[in-house]
Amino acid sequence: MIEIGGLQKLTLIDYPGRVAATVFLIGCNFRCPFCYSGELVLPERIKKQPRISEKDYFDFLKERKELLEGVVICGGEPTIHKELPDFCKKIKDLGFLVKLDTNGSNPKMLEKLIDEKLINYVAMDLKAPKTKYSQAAGVEVDTKKIQKSIDILKEEKIDYEFRSTIVPTIHAKEDVIKMAKWIKGAKKYYLQNFRPEKTINPKFEKIKSYPQEFLVSIQKVISPFFEVCQIR
Repeated sequence: MIEIGGLQKLTLIDYPGRVAATVFLIGCNFRCPFCYSGELVLPERIKKQPRISEKDYFDFLKERKELLEGVVICGGEPTIHKELPDFCKKIKDLGFLVKLDTNGSNPKMLEKLIDEKLINYVAMDLKAPKTKYSQAAGVEVDTKKIQKSIDILKEEKIDYEFRSTIVPTIHAKEDVIKMAKWIKGAKKYYLQNFRPEKTINPKFEKIKSYPQEFLVSIQKVISPFFEVCQIR
């Protein structure tokens, strides 16, 4: 059984162009210091996080069939769960579209979900340029796996986007440009400003976000690499 640690019953922004609900799965293989979902990531905080049973979750979906078009599966990191394909299939069988939010660390699972048509949209977080990836993720990361996930999405068998949270002390302007060049030719790339709220590493709560103009100046440089490049 997949452990569900949260449910947002309605979102108009998490699944582009769709009315959706977001389900938060417990557990993550990264420890990004700027992450604000510690209750789904850190074992000591996971213990205190209330659970939602799969039965209650699917009962909720059945009640909302007329109101919702899609479901966003995020975490934590959904692809660490071997039960994820079955979970997606149950959601699809109810007639919903499925969007997956992932850190791209499990390309095998990503490929399986796409090939078996268990998901309709992928949002992949690109954490940093290769040389800083492990620093941004808070653990040692095999960037070959990240590369594989990038390659899978760029095959365009599924609708997708890349996105990056831009964090002072981790990302300088040239780092973001390197990230953009890494995924150059992708359909969509979104820059998200860091929010200093309840971060996994408390020191990051004291870091000031970049001014909007900083992100706009980067967007101008990297926009030609993508069909869509926006700031969220």
